[in-house]
Amino acid sequence: MELRGITAGYDRRAPVLRDVSLSVREGEAVGLLGPSGCGKSTLARVAALLHRPSAGTVHLLGERAAGWRHRAPRAQRTAVGVVFQQPRLAADPGLTLAALIAEPLRATGRKTETAGRTEELAAAVGLTGELLTRRPHEVSDGQLQRACVARALALRPRILVCDEMTAMLDASTTAALVAVVEDYRQRTGAALLAVGHDRTLLERWCDRTVAYRTLQGGQEDERHGAGDASAEVEAGGEALRSGRRAPADTSAG
Repeated sequence: MELRGITAGYDRRAPVLRDVSLSVREGEAVGLLGPSGCGKSTLARVAALLHRPSAGTVHLLGERAAGWRHRAPRAQRTAVGVVFQQPRLAADPGLTLAALIAEPLRATGRKTETAGRTEELAAAVGLTGELLTRRPHEVSDGQLQRACVARALALRPRILVCDEMTAMLDASTTAALVAVVEDYRQRTGAALLAVGHDRTLLERWCDRTVAYRTLQGGQEDERHGAGDASAEVEAGGEALRSGRRAPADTSAG
């Protein structure tokens, strides 16, 4: 994935991003580090084809993005899986967790895959059958975010965009979901853009970390992560394992 000279925002007179460039190589995990409100979530939405920039280009899998949101070609739109910071704003409150996970499959006409794929993904993220029958207001934030991660993986994306995925979670759920993402990446070779403000987490999780403040004008100030599956990060007073090559923690929480 390559973003070149991106200028974007919600008011053309006051863009959030100005001439920002960022690249993620095939199979690479890149952490985008910056404080709240700096514009990194807007950049993540542009990368996921959810927000059209006023200037600049996005290339996915070697091809220039040809549209945004529902106007994007299906091949490009489904190549990216997205996990947002606030699962309650990203989930339809009327759907059960099972229906939430299966939503991308139904939307792309893959109904025959729904039952088996939903069961497979639920097991991977640590959701029991009983939890799958509940709606968002009947589960915890951690359980709902597990379902949102499963939904992001439903179409087997080539690129994952995780926008503050763990910001609202406790240390054990953070460790479990990082392990799920890394297990998926190990098996598929998918690339990752992980957006956050926790430098320690990003540097342990990702191959390299880029400071948002350096991105304008195409400059990327990088710090390379540990790249060690056994590396531990202190999060909330508990040790967080990146899970780069470890099996996912499938406890529901």
